[in-house]
Amino acid sequence: MKNIFKKLVLAFAAVAFVFAAFPVTTAFAAEDPPPASGELATERLERIWARQLRRYEWLGKVFNDMDAHIARFQAGIDKAAENGKDVSSLQAALDAYESALKAAQPAYNSINGIVSSHHGFDENGKVTNAEKAKSTVQGMRAKMQEIKSSMDGTFKALREAMKAFREANKPAGELK
Repeated sequence: MKNIFKKLVLAFAAVAFVFAAFPVTTAFAAEDPPPASGELATERLERIWARQLRRYEWLGKVFNDMDAHIARFQAGIDKAAENGKDVSSLQAALDAYESALKAAQPAYNSINGIVSSHHGFDENGKVTNAEKAKSTVQGMRAKMQEIKSSMDGTFKALREAMKAFREANKPAGELK
């Protein structure tokens, strides 16, 4: 029993020495001090504004080319109908998407005022006034939410209808 106790004490001592060799805390290199909280807030506002502008530009492509956008979907549906396929669910989803796009267009158009005035930001998207920039970002977010609620998931429904249509109309020889 005494032998086992000695071995156990020696094992614990060895483990303690191994752990003592490694520092408990990590050392940080003396680089630039972390930015002040105000700097973090402005960087965050700039990132949000840049992301909102990218989203606005993407939406612009859809809204500015709405007729051609819808026509491409309609051409595919018409082609499937000519081949004798049942396209009623696709047509209903496209009609809902088209009317939702038209309903959301005024909200999209109103964003142009926010983008052109860009209160609190300079031409390069850098914050010049944090309070005004925050207000601009919040206004843009509200308009984007308005567009999203106007669309009411119709594009997702159209995508799902297209997926279901493709699945239902797979060629017979294709592997699943």
